[in-house]
Amino acid sequence: MDTETSIHYGSVKNQGTISISKIPVLEYGNFYLTVVDFMKHSHIHCVNYYGYWYGDKLKFICCLADDLEKDIKVLSHEMVKKEQMQLTSITREVYAFHFFEREIAENFGIEFIYSPWNKPVRYAFNRADKNKVINNYPFYKIESEELHEVGVGPIHAGVIEPGHFRFLCNGETVLHLEIQLGWQHRGIEDLFLRKTSLLQRTILSESIAGDTAIGHSAAFVTLMESMGQVTINKRLEIERTIALELERIAMHIGDLGNMNIGLAYQLAASVFGTLRTPVINFTQTWCGNRFGKGTNRVGGTHYPFTEELTEKLIKLLDKFEESFAPMSEHFFSLSSALMRMENIGKVTSTQMKLVGAVGMAARMANIKRDIRISHPYAAYKDFEITSETLENGDVWARAYLRKLEIDHAIAYLRNILKELKKYDEPVPKPIASSNLKLAPDSLGISLVEGWRGEICHCAVTDAQGEVLHYKVKDPSVHNWIALALSLRDLEISDFPINNKSYSLSYCGHDL
Repeated sequence: MDTETSIHYGSVKNQGTISISKIPVLEYGNFYLTVVDFMKHSHIHCVNYYGYWYGDKLKFICCLADDLEKDIKVLSHEMVKKEQMQLTSITREVYAFHFFEREIAENFGIEFIYSPWNKPVRYAFNRADKNKVINNYPFYKIESEELHEVGVGPIHAGVIEPGHFRFLCNGETVLHLEIQLGWQHRGIEDLFLRKTSLLQRTILSESIAGDTAIGHSAAFVTLMESMGQVTINKRLEIERTIALELERIAMHIGDLGNMNIGLAYQLAASVFGTLRTPVINFTQTWCGNRFGKGTNRVGGTHYPFTEELTEKLIKLLDKFEESFAPMSEHFFSLSSALMRMENIGKVTSTQMKLVGAVGMAARMANIKRDIRISHPYAAYKDFEITSETLENGDVWARAYLRKLEIDHAIAYLRNILKELKKYDEPVPKPIASSNLKLAPDSLGISLVEGWRGEICHCAVTDAQGEVLHYKVKDPSVHNWIALALSLRDLEISDFPINNKSYSLSYCGHDL
């Protein structure tokens, strides 16, 4: 990037803090050109772009992760509230910005000129236009006597969360799928401002997406530690990494079981489903909760990882592999199963780059995007983990990548459990809320590679160090559109296995 462009942004490392004064405020035309210029490079992607009120101005923050420089470039622009609030859409040049701009439009009533898609994102309770209601969602339509629509949801059988899927079909063939979310809200981001105690906010972070309690709380506590200049020791970093990889194993093996239910292959469904239980039960033994709630706390932990737990985990991993290895080998060589996965729900690397896919949805289409590698944190800084990509971009790739990530997580856990013994200093207790003083007039950003992909938490403080704005981004917001793309030209009966192969979060999207 040339010298002239370099003065247009601030730079911060992952899980770092930067003074707002060090983030240049650009005229929107310069902001637009700088962002578009950066996004031409495959090693740069947008991890967050959002707005918040700062006095009488609407301030916008854009965070671009640079995988080569291993930093996050932060850009900003401002707008004074006026009768006609308009901005030229970046989405028309960089489609991956569609979610961010749609959210900004919904929250603040801004019209993005030339945007290819200005539809609401989630119908938040504090949206700008209360006349836009979810029951009047503007679905894409084609008038034709040969085509028909199939609506599924928002209420589903079983315990699945609410979401509406509208299929536009020619016979059994899906021409277009539109996914309408926004059916459940807890006002999470607003609650981060209204709930002022550290414990309340920590519990909120664990509740963003129940199956990613460890991932989201890890993003929160590291963000608070950065903004509050709280240091932790290496042993605690390793213990947090153990929790993250256990969550990855548990969710991946559960998804493999669910996929086999969709395939009607009961043997693999039973074996994989059964293997999930001892993993989450171990987490319960560790911290008292099967999903890891209580594990992550700012500055320390109430549940140190003892020598007894180390021995139990090593035995668990050995026993897990005894069943997982032969079952996965059998499953991925079974012709009837492969026939239902190979070339089903196929997407290309080009498509996934365009939509800004993250995590598994990127790696299954040969995009090397993994925050553990590109912007390492916790134990990943000292002990690199293996991260693989596949080229197929189909249901098989999404299933097999889970198998690979489980294998690598087990090997990695064995490695860092050995390293843990070298750090015999005790982990500290969590700090009290009264002892946490956040940097004033600052922006903090924390990226964590959850099992679905990249999680991003951002916080902005005022002159007194109080949280002025809190922003959460779950990886699913990038990847729902990948599910829609992968249904095109398939039979509608392929939707269940395709949907299960992504395993995206509804509540992580709706907040």
